[in-house]
Amino acid sequence: MELAIDTSSAMPSIALADFGVPVRELTWRSDSNHTVELMPAVVRLLESSSVRFGKLTGIVVALGPGSFNGLRVGVSAAKALAFSIGLPIVGLSTLEVEAWPFAFTGLPLRPVHDVGRGELAVALFQLQHGDWRRLEVEHLTTPEEIMESVTGLTLFCGEVPDGLRTELNARLPAEAVVPGKNALLRRAAFLAELGWKRLQSGDSDNLASLQPLYLRHPHIGTGNTPAACSG
Repeated sequence: MELAIDTSSAMPSIALADFGVPVRELTWRSDSNHTVELMPAVVRLLESSSVRFGKLTGIVVALGPGSFNGLRVGVSAAKALAFSIGLPIVGLSTLEVEAWPFAFTGLPLRPVHDVGRGELAVALFQLQHGDWRRLEVEHLTTPEEIMESVTGLTLFCGEVPDGLRTELNARLPAEAVVPGKNALLRRAAFLAELGWKRLQSGDSDNLASLQPLYLRHPHIGTGNTPAACSG
């Protein structure tokens, strides 16, 4: 069984899957309390499924971008579990996880994550002839650059800011597809499904070198408290 952990945002999500098929999932709202909430939630998830840690066969974790503190907690916990139990671990881009539920459309998929300071983290994915492809690597951009990049029908997903949603609907009504907010909720079950594809092929990550996806360094504000950033 695989354990998937996603702490990229204020909506952490964890899932237990069997060969990539979800068994149980837990998603909740967290106000920067990932440190104290994550592992008790993992324990509850496994206990409610009558699964012991020793029955796990792999760990899948979302690497970001996202909340700096959330990612630090999630990736550290995933690595600690993988090391202590001796399991393979797979890290996946949060943007890829956000795009995956819409792969069936066959459209170019533009996951968006608001990282503040007027910047957005984006990438581009598409299912082409049965192959899942990353057409653009994760990078930072601006709302205006996103508008200019649209060359045809494109589905926007992830954490699309309200301002961008409004602009897309107003300026690109025939090209931009933006699902409702509930359809865009990221779920660890999709992370588990994507991670299983890599685990079954033996494509796991190096435990020592696996790190969150930092597209820029965290902003240090008053009191040296890390703020949310692309991480």
